Amino acid sequence: MRSLVPPVFVLSLWVVFLNQTARPAEPQGGAAAQPPAVKTLNTPREFPKIDSRKEWQARAKEIREHVLVSCGLWPMPEKTPVQAHIFGKIERDGYSVEKVSIETLPGFYLGGNLYRPLGRGKGPFPAILNPHGHWKEGRLGDTKDGSTSGRCISFARQGMIAFCYDMVGYNDTVFGDYSGATPQNHYQRHHSFATSKDNLLWNISLMGLQTWDSIRALDFISSLPDADTKRLACTGESGGGTQTFMLGSVEDRLAAQAPVVMVSHTMQGGCQCENAPGLRVEYSNMEIAAAAAARPQILVAATGDWTKATMTVEGPAIEHIYQLLNAGDKFRYVRFDFGHNYNQTSREAVYAWFGKWLLKNPDPASLKEAPYQKEPDADLWVFPDGKLPEGAATEAQIIESLKNRHRTQWESLAVRSRGGMEKFKQVMEPAWRHTLQIYQPPTAVQCRAENVRESGEFTAATLQISRSAGAPAIQASYWAPRGKAVTKLVVLCSGDTASASPDAEGKPANLPSSLLERGLAVLRVDRFSTGTPTNQFANFYSTYNRTEVQERVRDLLAVCAAAGSNADPHGRRYREVILWGSGRAGLWALLAAPGAGTVVADCDQLDVASDEALLAPDLFCPGIRNIGAFEGAAMLAAPHPILLHNTGGAFATEALRSTYQGIGASDKLRVAAARLPDDELVSWLSQVKR
Repeated sequence: MRSLVPPVFVLSLWVVFLNQTARPAEPQGGAAAQPPAVKTLNTPREFPKIDSRKEWQARAKEIREHVLVSCGLWPMPEKTPVQAHIFGKIERDGYSVEKVSIETLPGFYLGGNLYRPLGRGKGPFPAILNPHGHWKEGRLGDTKDGSTSGRCISFARQGMIAFCYDMVGYNDTVFGDYSGATPQNHYQRHHSFATSKDNLLWNISLMGLQTWDSIRALDFISSLPDADTKRLACTGESGGGTQTFMLGSVEDRLAAQAPVVMVSHTMQGGCQCENAPGLRVEYSNMEIAAAAAARPQILVAATGDWTKATMTVEGPAIEHIYQLLNAGDKFRYVRFDFGHNYNQTSREAVYAWFGKWLLKNPDPASLKEAPYQKEPDADLWVFPDGKLPEGAATEAQIIESLKNRHRTQWESLAVRSRGGMEKFKQVMEPAWRHTLQIYQPPTAVQCRAENVRESGEFTAATLQISRSAGAPAIQASYWAPRGKAVTKLVVLCSGDTASASPDAEGKPANLPSSLLERGLAVLRVDRFSTGTPTNQFANFYSTYNRTEVQERVRDLLAVCAAAGSNADPHGRRYREVILWGSGRAGLWALLAAPGAGTVVADCDQLDVASDEALLAPDLFCPGIRNIGAFEGAAMLAAPHPILLHNTGGAFATEALRSTYQGIGASDKLRVAAARLPDDELVSWLSQVKR
């Protein structure tokens, strides 16, 4: 039998059937499951139990992929040469400061300031990125609680290059249609990017754009002739701390990092720039920060904010990972008695850490902060008059360019041969898993048979299927012919889960009866594990929770896995699992196609080109356009048989047809614009060859 899920995350199945005829069956058909419990950015999170180096390395790989998918950066976009403009040099005692603009996207300019050592030769020097937090003045803020300029001056005086750069919407980093540059509107401009719901379909977000800016900022400092590319680091506070560990989770070029007052098991970040769609369904800030192990890292916490438990929760959890990697000396966590800050005390803890690992200073604790004088804002602004370079793109143009980038990437993966299919799967299987939120650590799918009934013709039972012990159950009805060598099982699912229940003798009717007459076993999903969720567009819902369609696909994969292991109360195994979806469940079945054998899917005449259609509550899935929507998921199932019907005139199938033709499997794909009757679908199942 075909592996039900891609090899990289095959479930370790333990399917248990208990013949409990005395136990009453739960209600059939339309019985409603409870809505899923809703997680928010403030929901306390636990670090998973990790027992081995190998286990963590596998999870860290998944975290890296997940961050990139969530930020709309999978596959990694092609990089153009760094287009940086460095000018306006000012020399001070022990350091210099310059203005920098970097074109991170065509027509979009990242602004910042570059601080370099003076009087220490030509280098090469360590180079440190300095993203800022949500201070009112952004990178130009200079108070007792935080000063980006202050730490950059100190780094330069200590013999390190420091580059501080803007969050999107702050100071110089704005769009061509943004007017004004006054401190009062920085944050308002910052969190107004890509707020339309349709951007979620592409995983276009403020967090994604800022993560890309950080990657390009790292490219910039790597390109400096006086920078040592083996001694690159990043440090930032609050939202800048988020940028620090996000960059560290995907970039091996960093030699050290210091996220300040942000790695928490409770509050995960309250701004759009910290909440990419889908990012924290499975993972928390603790795990994302731990993904940098075993590179040197220090956490700086405060008693007066959400990092107050660092000494007992976050620190020990991440330290355990470093110890598993035999790198306990490369991780440190400290907490100071202040409010939310990156003040001098906190900065000096980072100076000592970077002094140890980047400067190899024999006495890193001696690296204290000397008095400094921040330059006037007018001398640090890259575009002091608010006038951007000619041709600066508007926000709408940048969003459209990001969509076009995804379209181009998708088109480049068109399958025209078996070799092209391999390339497609290498890129799109991880994207499919992380977009649908179906990756889980190895676990046990459990199936309990209740109210088992035997007749002269068939065996019937009610099944309770759970993804793992204690998980909400999926309820299903099961029938199998008696006295026959049955090798195939059909999983039936309907969008309303209102299928007819068996009669008093457990005799199935309609479609299940027709399938049984053809010698096929049948498992009908009567109730999914969760009910309809609440508003999926409020309070970063999809950052922390699976949407309805993600829950349904995960359930279907669990049912297919259970059905293909020990599929009835007598331990019978099936060679093939056929997934058959009617109504909206046909679309869910297509998304689950890589985890099934043959698929029969009602496409509900969906207009896939319509954003409004994909934003429907039962279809909304962040990033779905980046995987080619339903067609892309079906392509991952090739060359297994697929029948699409009721496609209407707007359901895209061109890429799917081309794929099956390119790999020589056109006879295994059927597409019909009209809704086909059940008897014709059953007949096709009998004729199509695996």
